[in-house]
Amino acid sequence: MYPALTVVKALRARGDNAFVYVGRANSVEAQLAQRAQIPFRAIETGQVRGQAPWTMARSLMRMWRSIGAVRALIREFKPDATFVTGGYVSAPAIWASAAEKIPSVIYLPDLEPGWAVRVTSRWATRVAVSFRDVSHHFAPGKAVVTGYPVRPEFFTADQTRARAKFRLDPHARTVAIMGGSTGAHNINRAVVMNYVALAELAQVIHLTGKNDFAWVRREVEQLSQDLEVRVRVFDYLDDDLPDALAAADVVIARAGAATLGEFPALGLPAILVPGPFAGKHQVQNARFLVERGAAMMLDDATLKQTLIPTLQELFAAPEKLNTLRAAMRALANPNAVQNIVNLLEQVSGFKFQV
Repeated sequence: MYPALTVVKALRARGDNAFVYVGRANSVEAQLAQRAQIPFRAIETGQVRGQAPWTMARSLMRMWRSIGAVRALIREFKPDATFVTGGYVSAPAIWASAAEKIPSVIYLPDLEPGWAVRVTSRWATRVAVSFRDVSHHFAPGKAVVTGYPVRPEFFTADQTRARAKFRLDPHARTVAIMGGSTGAHNINRAVVMNYVALAELAQVIHLTGKNDFAWVRREVEQLSQDLEVRVRVFDYLDDDLPDALAAADVVIARAGAATLGEFPALGLPAILVPGPFAGKHQVQNARFLVERGAAMMLDDATLKQTLIPTLQELFAAPEKLNTLRAAMRALANPNAVQNIVNLLEQVSGFKFQV
């Protein structure tokens, strides 16, 4: 779940507080907001950095129009504070809030701010960050270390119950594979190429993303019956995601921002495969966990060759797996949501109802 929705859920539990979610139309966040019955307003935005001049011009025009739309929404809704979670869609919200003199908090989930956060943070009241290592990117006093806001289900998930839920052998080694909310095609491709060896080695919970689900499901159906029964394939999980990850001994995943919150909450060792995206923010996230002994990192381009040997090495050395697990757990911050709520109360001067 997106960090903003996690915070909203916590605030809702405290009383009759009102919210409106501003984001991109036809996005995963729009679907999740609708499912959570949070009023959603779509705005236009677009990437600026690294784009062709004509694309940049169109994106800036969309942002300009969106600033006006968000200012109108602020006048209508009269919020006590604005909470944004980074990315280009957050820029109009921060600028509009500053223009309307509404206090704002940016939450930066990654370890390094992208262009949008760097540019807009000077207009924000505060920037909430997951770890102290991130604070130096901002002016003194601007950043507040809150931790990554994670659903409480990640802290309470139990491996035995989770394996029973997915009808898995409670005693067999288990691997979770995921590529983020939309999947990761190269991870899926490497897994499919190694599915026989993988299913012989461990039980598998594979989150493919919607685009690759049908193809991966067909490939799994080609496995022998004794191997196919060891594999669970899903396109996407939301409510069941904490249990899907809790069932695993290790996860193979991209290194998006949620990696920094959800895996520590579970104490889940990770084999991270950063996406080859512009900005390299996933590489920074992965290195942070690797340097703290909580994860291993593999190269996206050679994953099909290194996937099985890396898993074999881990399962052959349970003490290493335990070390990774303890280091990952040490990075968890179960108070992150409450810290963000406290920060919103501080900047707005409003005490959210209990």
